[in-house]
Amino acid sequence: MRVLVVEDEPQLTLALERALEAAGFAVDTAYDGENGWHLGDTESYDAAILDLGLPKIDGITVLGRWREAGRTMPVMVLTARARWAEKSQAFNAGADDYVTKPFEMEEVVTRIRALIRRAAGHAAPEIACGPLRIDTNGGRVSRDGMPIALTAQEFRILSYLAHHQGRVVSRSELVEHVYDRDADPDSNVLDVLVARIRRKLGVEAIHTLRGQGWRMEVPDDGA
Repeated sequence: MRVLVVEDEPQLTLALERALEAAGFAVDTAYDGENGWHLGDTESYDAAILDLGLPKIDGITVLGRWREAGRTMPVMVLTARARWAEKSQAFNAGADDYVTKPFEMEEVVTRIRALIRRAAGHAAPEIACGPLRIDTNGGRVSRDGMPIALTAQEFRILSYLAHHQGRVVSRSELVEHVYDRDADPDSNVLDVLVARIRRKLGVEAIHTLRGQGWRMEVPDDGA
């Protein structure tokens, strides 16, 4: 999962980036509203964290422009502004969540996970796919109750496919959502990683559709 952080305080931005990466997210950052708006308008994100008091373009304007352009990723406003009028303005502009500073970093990570799940149609933190269970909060995977060890990147790929199970995810979409914008993976790296995930899962859960991409789906009986 890929998250955009638009925040003008360098230390806070770095702390958010580290916490989100430790939680398994790919993270892009912007330090002003102009760059943040551009990234959110041209790149693919599963969620965004947006400050309001930004240089160049304020956060409310950035949010409004994203929504007017049809950008639907969940947006968490993260700001020191605590008045109800400002909260109302943010929600009316299209915010999905509002957190005031100071805050607990763990709370932000948990809320971002919840926003992404709900945007994909999953209310519970555990996503089921046949005998597989993907714990999006704990970053754990199990089959019939037995844990499966995945690397951080393998879990990121599996998590994205699980969030969107039942539909085809193209190669370009998967790259956009599991790597940050500075990454340049080799052409066959996803094939290698998906093959490795398949072996570890031990169940036919990820199906390759030649020329289209991958679809995660397991029959009801787990066969």
